[in-house]
Amino acid sequence: MYNFALAFVICAILYLLGDVVSNLTKAWIPSVFVTAVLILLGYWYIFPTTLVSDSMLIPFGSTIGIYLLISHMGTVISIHQLIEQWKTIVVCLAGLAGMCALSLAVLPGIIGMDLVMSGLPPLTGGIVAATTMQSAAQAASDAAAAAGDAAAAANFAEAAVFAIVMYCVQGFAGYPLTAICLQLEGKAYLKKYRAGEIKIEKADKNVDADSGNFKAATAGAKKKLIPPVPAKWNSAVLILGKLGVCAWLATQFGTIQFPGIGTISGAVWALVFGVILTSIGFLDDNSLNKANSYGIVMFALMMYVFDGLKDCTPAMLLDIIGPMLLLVVVGVLGMAVLVFILSKVLKMSFLLAFATALTALYGFPPNAIITENTCKALAQNDEEMDALMGHMFAPMIVGGFTTVTITSVIIAGVFAGYFTYAG
Repeated sequence: MYNFALAFVICAILYLLGDVVSNLTKAWIPSVFVTAVLILLGYWYIFPTTLVSDSMLIPFGSTIGIYLLISHMGTVISIHQLIEQWKTIVVCLAGLAGMCALSLAVLPGIIGMDLVMSGLPPLTGGIVAATTMQSAAQAASDAAAAAGDAAAAANFAEAAVFAIVMYCVQGFAGYPLTAICLQLEGKAYLKKYRAGEIKIEKADKNVDADSGNFKAATAGAKKKLIPPVPAKWNSAVLILGKLGVCAWLATQFGTIQFPGIGTISGAVWALVFGVILTSIGFLDDNSLNKANSYGIVMFALMMYVFDGLKDCTPAMLLDIIGPMLLLVVVGVLGMAVLVFILSKVLKMSFLLAFATALTALYGFPPNAIITENTCKALAQNDEEMDALMGHMFAPMIVGGFTTVTITSVIIAGVFAGYFTYAG
């Protein structure tokens, strides 16, 4: 009875159960955490460890799927909107710098450099960073095993699992801290608004609250170098094919050796080319969603990530819980310190600045959900709701783009080089 079709159905059910729990808890329990736990328990007691590979999702998710997703990220970034929120971008970058700096300064001697290097990029961002580090660490493990170094192979294999686990649990630190910051910020803002010290601000209409993307009207306000393809010819296959061109360019540039730097990850190039090719009109705004393909690409990629859990034993999980908690605590502390300093220099509210930086730990849609729920809880009427959303929503969305969509991909591309040379 068991074959590739049933394996696919099982993967889909586990993925959907994560979504159900996330929706019921309004994203306080992340869907990725629920699915990861179910798959891990399944590997230990029910399912074959080949479940994901049996479903035939891995070849797609681990190759073209990830490049299509990263290229797509470049199609939903509005340069204009990012410029308007430059202060948010600066504090978010400072927060990630503080997270990396303190973790690298304190933790290598405690939990080991392998775990620090594999865990930091997922902590600073999302699935792309986790996938990049998992792949790099697993490749180093395979190379060490081929060379007969069993100890190094085991260490790198543990680092590969560590990257996935970090990605799955990071939100548990980010959600409550963000909620507290936004609650305090919202109350302080409303106090001034009710006293007449602040004029009402309308929620940013250039941000789509349902998708978290900048609306195409913003990105397409000016004429582009390449005119749009007529709607009747602009099929899903054409849109995907153009994303494929972007992905191919990224793979080619990812092999170039730069003096003093070496190679730059193809993932970084995919993001860069995605932004450039969208700005000139070659790629469609919000490409994967426009091609109705975002869901299947994300599903395949997530299953590829979860496949890495097949190597995680109960003993290994117990071994990495301590290092994981240490990395989260030290990383968030380093983020808070630099965000505090920059918020004072830029004359920003530390609470809102810290909340935007914390989007690195969960991204979209939790950043939008937490912000909206906070505003609804605090506002007493529609005008106050508009005022709070206008004050907090756009910075939180831009924070997610800065940390998860952009910077974490770059950080992962750089950190992956450690495993390339170590392996």
